Amino acid sequence: QLQLVESGGDLVQPGGSLRLSCAASGFNLDYYAIGWFRQAPGKEREGVSCISPSGGSTNYGDSVKGRFTISRDNAKTTVYLQMNSLKLEDTAVYYCTAVWRPGSGICTLVRGHYTFWGQGTQVTVSS
Repeated sequence: QLQLVESGGDLVQPGGSLRLSCAASGFNLDYYAIGWFRQAPGKEREGVSCISPSGGSTNYGDSVKGRFTISRDNAKTTVYLQMNSLKLEDTAVYYCTAVWRPGSGICTLVRGHYTFWGQGTQVTVSS
């Protein structure tokens, strides 16, 4: 059974860093585009970053460009989100998501394009 499990969320001060992990099980990660979305209280879920199945293409939301980096290790069936220079407004539950796209060289930050979702991990940025 396909499963995505996020980890790495924590309480961190503004300006700090965190690395989130998304561990996949039950499917071959090579054929899936992976996305990270987040949802803050009272707000809609928004796209943060995504990576194509091969890892050759990435996208970032405007609010995180230059601060966050997505990467994947298909051998370890894990996708990472390195978050630097964290801001108060980065506080949210972060979700990992996947969609089957064999051979695709692109990914999108459109929530409806994704099929499988993890349970989320809480990131809190506070002084």
